[in-house]
Amino acid sequence: MAESQFVYITYIRTTAEKLWQALIEPEFTRQYWMATTQESEWKPGAPWRIVFADGRTADSGEIVEIEPPRRLVQTWRHQIILALTAEGYSRLTYELEQQGEAVKVILTHVMDVKDSKFIKAVSSGWPMILSSLKSLLETGESLEVTRHSPKGM
Repeated sequence: MAESQFVYITYIRTTAEKLWQALIEPEFTRQYWMATTQESEWKPGAPWRIVFADGRTADSGEIVEIEPPRRLVQTWRHQIILALTAEGYSRLTYELEQQGEAVKVILTHVMDVKDSKFIKAVSSGWPMILSSLKSLLETGESLEVTRHSPKGM
């Protein structure tokens, strides 16, 4: 059992296929995820990373499981703030379930570190990112606050 965990559930009015695209395709992530893109071959064992517009890696890891458009599991290590990097790898799981005109999204982020600073940090970041993703898919516009790289990063 993980020592630290963050779970977030939301419903987005879209299809599982569109939501899947928004999670992995650079033209989507750039719009709602702090102007970053994600790079991967999106297959088990493939490396994965979040990249700022200037080419710096924010986070990286490996694809553990991938079942488009239902489930994505990846390891995750922050690369910028040293106290977060020092905690090592976490595990992120997205589960997508079509429910009528909406998709139920269950995001689970866990780390085997008691009182993880990283999990505390992502627990404030994930709601903003997923809210912006929801806005983008439902209205065509992401939240303004998520369209640019964070200051100081």
